[in-house]
Amino acid sequence: MASASTRRLLALALLGLSTALCVALVAVRIERTGTLEYRFLLWNLFLAWLPFVFALLLYDGYRRGRGRGSLFGWGALWLAFLPNAPYILTDVVHLREDGAAPLWYDAATVVAAAGTGLALGLGSLFLVQSVVTAARGPLTGWATSVVVLALSSVGVYLGRFVGVNSWDVVVDPARVLAPFAERVDDPLGAVRFLVVTGVLTAFLSVAYALVYTIAQPGLELDPRRGRG
Repeated sequence: MASASTRRLLALALLGLSTALCVALVAVRIERTGTLEYRFLLWNLFLAWLPFVFALLLYDGYRRGRGRGSLFGWGALWLAFLPNAPYILTDVVHLREDGAAPLWYDAATVVAAAGTGLALGLGSLFLVQSVVTAARGPLTGWATSVVVLALSSVGVYLGRFVGVNSWDVVVDPARVLAPFAERVDDPLGAVRFLVVTGVLTAFLSVAYALVYTIAQPGLELDPRRGRG
């Protein structure tokens, strides 16, 4: 059986290959149509990579026994940017027959980007859960994952329907909180919020359970590491 480090390198290579495929699909569309309509997928993929990078830094930091301050910092950054990964799933709203490129090609491009973003997000959650489980036990690890998936769904809703960005948590927190205050006076908006976040949380939970079932045997941390 391959070692955990080998499996991780393979996962990184595959994620990189998937990202390269998405970039190529967008580049070909731009070259063939002379339009930049789907260029936003490249930016969204960049944002989807950030939580995965932060999760890797958190995981390696714990494995190397880094201080709690740096681990908390990486964890906070990961949580703030995590919604950007599943957010790409909602980019299907841009699909339409515009004559510039075949609809099937645009659909394949968006689906490839969405799948890559989802893999990056769920992969990063797996790394973080490994750390939490090693530090606090499996019950806390799973509880953290469930809460994180729900918060990520809220983040996707805020990004798609309100236009909130991850960095608004720091630079403009009032913009992040405003939609929740508005829901009190907008019952219809509250229903949409609950339905969207509920469905997305359920989908992400099932997808993550599948990823965890497949990946869990190959990436476990020693609970004694990172303490002291």
